[in-house]
Amino acid sequence: MSTPEIKKVVLAYSGGLDTSVILAWIKEHYGCEVIAFTADVGQGDSFEGLEAKALASGASKLYVKDLKEEFLTKYAFPTLRAGAVYERKYLLGTSFARPLIASHQVEIARLEGADAVAHGCTGKGNDQVRFELTFQALAPDLKVIAPWRQWDLGGREELLEYAMARGIPVSQSKTNIYSRDQNLWHLSHEGGELEDPWQEPNEAMFQLTVSPEAAPDKPVEIVIGFEQGYPVSLDGTPMGPVELVTTLNKIGGEHGVGRIDLVENRLVGMKSHGVYEQPGAAILSTAHKELESITLDRETLHYKDLVAQKYAELVYDGRWFTPLREALDAFVEVTQQTVTGEVRLKLYKGNIIPTGRKSPYSLYHEGFATFGADDVYNQADAKGFINLFGLPMKVAALTKQKREGVDGK
Repeated sequence: MSTPEIKKVVLAYSGGLDTSVILAWIKEHYGCEVIAFTADVGQGDSFEGLEAKALASGASKLYVKDLKEEFLTKYAFPTLRAGAVYERKYLLGTSFARPLIASHQVEIARLEGADAVAHGCTGKGNDQVRFELTFQALAPDLKVIAPWRQWDLGGREELLEYAMARGIPVSQSKTNIYSRDQNLWHLSHEGGELEDPWQEPNEAMFQLTVSPEAAPDKPVEIVIGFEQGYPVSLDGTPMGPVELVTTLNKIGGEHGVGRIDLVENRLVGMKSHGVYEQPGAAILSTAHKELESITLDRETLHYKDLVAQKYAELVYDGRWFTPLREALDAFVEVTQQTVTGEVRLKLYKGNIIPTGRKSPYSLYHEGFATFGADDVYNQADAKGFINLFGLPMKVAALTKQKREGVDGK
């Protein structure tokens, strides 16, 4: 296969094993200028020494962008408001971080006059799709370099040997080969013993959460405030998105909440086993659903659950920049106009327990719901409602009796 002529490429660069090797590999195989781009989405890196490392590996320059606020307000929170959960458990995270990173990668490519973009995703995973669908949606003219689909390096052990042979500094070792991705919304773990779905995860693997057994014996109670579906406060104190999620990650992690062990169906067709730590996301998701339970009417709530599943699939599949996702956002926006109020939660040994919810838009009316005496609900009215509601079933049953010659009198 011939190598396309490329003059300048923008590489999504983390400084980890894969992208460090990829940077050097692109220089070797394409002989082009490589510009490295690192997005800060809350992965907890200090980025100290990253520029020197990128330059030493062959990059002409390094861009570092703080995207934490944009990550939450334009990606995580819209997904939260939609109620999107992939395959019953996964609150997403990497899924919408990739389109964000790729969109800024395109911006830098335009600024620098690059004719290509590159990523470090493997040919087995979902992230390659998320990056490249974004490239197609925003810059279909740019060429894409995906080394994991091109080179003959067979695994991360061989990448380590490649790096050592060329003096590329990396922090991974052959005894620490978990594949991790972290941002403000989650920390994912794959590889190692997790490749056997029967194998219990090693407790030493977890980084954000303590085990439920080791969590405090006394629960903590918190109150989350929302405005139109956006989380805005903790215990009555207004907080910006980054501060709020960071704080909830800490509190939730201390009480062992937000661990998700999932065998998921990857977009590329295989099943994979991963473990996610999402304390802040789990708390906000639970609180948001509780607030919707009193602010959305029955038909809207039930239909929104259908939308949520489709939204989750779109996000997971990397189809963020699509007309359908934008259309679903318009639906969600209307539903969230009344999702304002507070939810009280108790965190205890891995559990998130709702203990109260209130809203100025609450549709819960104690006078109608009470089991006690009331003067607003005539229980005799229920007879006529049941007769009409059940009329199709009654007609079907009478027709069946007539067809079968059964005397229904």
